Amino acid sequence: MARNSTLTTLFLSTKRNIGRLIRHIVKTDDIDDIVQETFIKTYEADLKQEIKYVRSYMLKTAKNLALNHVARWDNKYNDSLEDFAQPPVQLTSRKIEDDYESKEQFLFFCRATDQLSGSVRKCFILKKVYGLSQKEIASYLDLSESTVEKHIAKGLLKSTKYIKRMNLDHGDVSVNKNIASK
Repeated sequence: MARNSTLTTLFLSTKRNIGRLIRHIVKTDDIDDIVQETFIKTYEADLKQEIKYVRSYMLKTAKNLALNHVARWDNKYNDSLEDFAQPPVQLTSRKIEDDYESKEQFLFFCRATDQLSGSVRKCFILKKVYGLSQKEIASYLDLSESTVEKHIAKGLLKSTKYIKRMNLDHGDVSVNKNIASK
């Protein structure tokens, strides 16, 4: 086992090289965090067993930590608003009528899901609103995948009928077909 002072001294002498290695992989703001995490991981590993080539181990660990950091989902979608010259979608409605109709359809959807029974509502909302897979819903609600599938189908059928009825009652001939495609 390398002594703490030897490990610390070697780390301090290698710190600049670690930073140079990972600056091409991660953003400048993240370099110090990864360098510190490299020391912690190396120290923990050294406590468990002797590391023969500590410097190589540190560089390899830093590289892997940097690659993992970049691959992490939360960093993939961490773009700043300044990065967009134009918004990715139109932020305002072209017509007041379109805006009103959209809100009305959303209200119909909310009312349609509100009239569903408890477990059907949970499955349907987790699928259509949160986008979970049937397997994830089954695990989350402790149900079989078959039951989840039946609940989602039942929720889809009842909600679609409810929304069609509401659209006909309000004189709207364009029935919201987006619910089935979600």
